[in-house]
Amino acid sequence: MTADLEAGLLRALSALGLRVLGVVEPRPDDRLPASARSLVLIGNAGPDMWRLFSADRVPGPHPLDRWIAGGVDSLAARFGARALYPSDGPPYHPFQAWARRAGTSFASPLGILIHPEFGLWHGYRAALLFNRAIAPPTAPTASHPCEACADRPCLTTCPVGAFIPGHFDVAACAAHLKGHAGADCRDLGCRARRACPVGRDHVYAPAQAAFHMRAFLDMRDA
Repeated sequence: MTADLEAGLLRALSALGLRVLGVVEPRPDDRLPASARSLVLIGNAGPDMWRLFSADRVPGPHPLDRWIAGGVDSLAARFGARALYPSDGPPYHPFQAWARRAGTSFASPLGILIHPEFGLWHGYRAALLFNRAIAPPTAPTASHPCEACADRPCLTTCPVGAFIPGHFDVAACAAHLKGHAGADCRDLGCRARRACPVGRDHVYAPAQAAFHMRAFLDMRDA
């Protein structure tokens, strides 16, 4: 990143409990403006974002999305960028594909992205689109963490066997969460996700995990 972004944007993101999780160069198939030169991926890792959001939460639908948009929209205006969000669309922006292209996250056996440092405890919340070239804060050098994991406890821990390589049984997972036996996953977060040994220092607190599990069920019931 340029010095002004290093000094300003990263500090402003940190004040929201967010961070840069990758930078990619737009391609024609991304369906972004032709003038776009850099896409800076913004997300959370660990509990920092949750602590700040909880202290500033406003009642209403989609509270986390609204809170993030309020902060990131302000940063976009300040730094001369355009804010993009996973909920924009249709057509929806391919955040997962962008993250893999950035070289900072990899596909896990659970179907969600795994980060070499943060494990499964991170999320892509927004992106800032710049009409100038932006270099990543650091060059990605880590390898896929799942390749060194022989036991893969994430695939054997789910109480209803919802995860098999290449497939996630959404209906089985949702049905389990709604029942009495699903209290552990519902209140503490997905048991398969918690079984992953990568990024243990960044595991979500129970309140944050429960919030995301409730959001998953609400999306299923919508």
